[in-house]
Amino acid sequence: MRIIGGTHRGTALAAVGQGDAAAHLRPTTDRVRESLFNVLQGGRFGDPIGGAQVLDLFAGTGALGLEALSRGAAHVTFVDNGRVAQKLIRENITKLRRQDDTTVLRTDTGKLPQGTPCTLVFLDPPYDQNLGGKALAVAKAAGWLAPEALIVWEESRAQIAPHGFTTLDQRRYGDTWVTFLRHSS
Repeated sequence: MRIIGGTHRGTALAAVGQGDAAAHLRPTTDRVRESLFNVLQGGRFGDPIGGAQVLDLFAGTGALGLEALSRGAAHVTFVDNGRVAQKLIRENITKLRRQDDTTVLRTDTGKLPQGTPCTLVFLDPPYDQNLGGKALAVAKAAGWLAPEALIVWEESRAQIAPHGFTTLDQRRYGDTWVTFLRHSS
């Protein structure tokens, strides 16, 4: 895995190795990440990355949030409670020297503390466990979602927008579906 574009383009990220099967650590492939960032920067959603406050839920390796930083996001908060994921996120932040514009929270997405509103949210829950909608509801209740925030939800199938959200687009990349939502506040 590597950073696809921006200031850190080409930088290899920490190797996942054996990963963490119990935590369902499943990094977004370079191909899917490149495709979804092409959509984000294609103009359809304006410029959702430049200067963004980003929330990366179920962050795994942190690749999505770090890709956003590389492309101009202002700050990323990574949320993952997995031991292996925490280690990988911290290694990758150190590798890119982005400690000053990142926060790492080791908590379950169902127990988020009160937060700062974010304009871009990456949501990549373990597939087929119905955790994404619950995580969005908790993030909304805890103040993590700015009005009109853009949510990028990666799952094994297209997702239906929960109450308070509007579906903007859905794309399939192999066995991965990416659903783009707008927080309707």
